Amino acid sequence: MIEDDKYKTINTASENVLFKDKNSKFYGYAFPVKNEEEAKHYLEQLKKEHHNARHWCYAYQLGTESIIYRANDDGEPNNSAGMPIYGQIQSFEVTNILIVVVRYFGGVKLGVSGLINAYKTTASLTLQQCNIITKTININYLINFKYEDMNKVMRIVKENQIDIINQKLELDCKIIISVRKKSAKTVFNLFDTLFGVEIKPI
Repeated sequence: MIEDDKYKTINTASENVLFKDKNSKFYGYAFPVKNEEEAKHYLEQLKKEHHNARHWCYAYQLGTESIIYRANDDGEPNNSAGMPIYGQIQSFEVTNILIVVVRYFGGVKLGVSGLINAYKTTASLTLQQCNIITKTININYLINFKYEDMNKVMRIVKENQIDIINQKLELDCKIIISVRKKSAKTVFNLFDTLFGVEIKPI
């Protein structure tokens, strides 16, 4: 759930959790991810680590304002694993996250309702022991200006407590700033009205 310009996510991978049901073991993992490649990387790692497991079911959600998500049952009955995991991502209102539940089959079938419960519970336990943090949706701007305009540019930066994430201060200066979305228009206008200063979103 993204309200105004904030969202919830995790900044470190979780410790694994273990849930057992009728001799089947379910290991839950959570990872912070920025893109699908990172999600695939963590999945491959877990497949190597748990190479004797039967299923590696997962769900991930990426993005803040436009959302991408995927849920995978990995051979379990349709919608008995991936969607229950994804349901917990929605319930905890987190994004930029991958949750994987690794199952070792214990010889006793759980049935669809048993599987849904096991995957949902494991995902929930995994999220409960994550350090969930709130971040702001930021917009980055590139500002170009001449060295002689440095003081007036830096005064605005200082007065508005703007984060500089990159800078090159030579005869032609370039700085990249990061601004909270709700303040972005105001900050843009502050620089846009300065003579000789060019600002553009990146």
